[in-house]
Amino acid sequence: MSSEPLKPITILGAGSWGTALALYLARRNQTVRMWSIDKSEIDAMQKERANNRFMPGFILPETIHPMDDLREAIKEVDDILVVIPSAGFRHTLTLLKPLLLPHQRIICAAKGLDTDTCQLFSDVTLEVLGKEHPFAVLSGPSFAREVAAGLPCAVVIASEHKSFRDDLANRFNSPLFRIYTSNDVIGVEVGGVAKNVIAIATGISDGMQLGANARSALITRGLAEIIRLGTTLGGKIETFVGLSGLGDLILTCSDDQSRNRRLGLAIGRGRDIHEAEREIGQVVEGKRNAELVTQLALRHGIDMPICQIIWAILQGKLKAKEAIDKLLARDSKSEQDV
Repeated sequence: MSSEPLKPITILGAGSWGTALALYLARRNQTVRMWSIDKSEIDAMQKERANNRFMPGFILPETIHPMDDLREAIKEVDDILVVIPSAGFRHTLTLLKPLLLPHQRIICAAKGLDTDTCQLFSDVTLEVLGKEHPFAVLSGPSFAREVAAGLPCAVVIASEHKSFRDDLANRFNSPLFRIYTSNDVIGVEVGGVAKNVIAIATGISDGMQLGANARSALITRGLAEIIRLGTTLGGKIETFVGLSGLGDLILTCSDDQSRNRRLGLAIGRGRDIHEAEREIGQVVEGKRNAELVTQLALRHGIDMPICQIIWAILQGKLKAKEAIDKLLARDSKSEQDV
């Protein structure tokens, strides 16, 4: 890390991941401003000096400043980190646009697609903000609570702008938060989106007690689906076998900290989907992503049977047992036909 003090960074979104990143940066002696469109979240954080709704058990140090005024929150900062659920991403950028100065840069740590157009967030950012503001994406295998607790992880920061990548590596990299850089924005984004749907599938399989063999098969064939989609959209195949592809996929599919996996477990055990969502208590991005990824695949003529079947289950068109039987009944094919 540079010996010169860094400017403050603004985090838009006060959920678990935004709070974890704020805590991590604060431990690195950086000033962090946090904003949420929900004023009650900011009020509670200011009063309690903690995010007891999304990240209980962690006191916010004095260098974290929850703010409810977006204009003030981005004043005199260079870098704005957007950690908003996918449904609110475009609206947040629309609010941001008239307030931005030419030098300010956007980092996306959200994983999803635009709910109206199925666009990647890089495309949404370009459409809303134009080419003036450099864009980067931060993604990889990283559960929020572990990052908040100071446990080690490794993630990828991707941007087409090398100087931006280098600046962000300087800001974020440490022995506890290892940064790898990439210029493959599309590949890193696609890996972060589609893995959530595969995690629901593996959760369903484990909820039905189909065993470790079935889970391994779903992860592997799920990766093949991600590669088909990602390379069609312009991502690089090597990205999908790295941290933001295979690494994030393994993490999300295999550990119960994953909200997507927990939703799948509940479905596999015969639970009501809406009841399971309420118990989880936070946005399950894979539920939204299943529809959008399926639409994107159909638009491009890409075969993604696992994602398509998960979307059918979530719509109530198929029961979990019927869906698994349908997957198993597919014709044999060459494994090289990824």
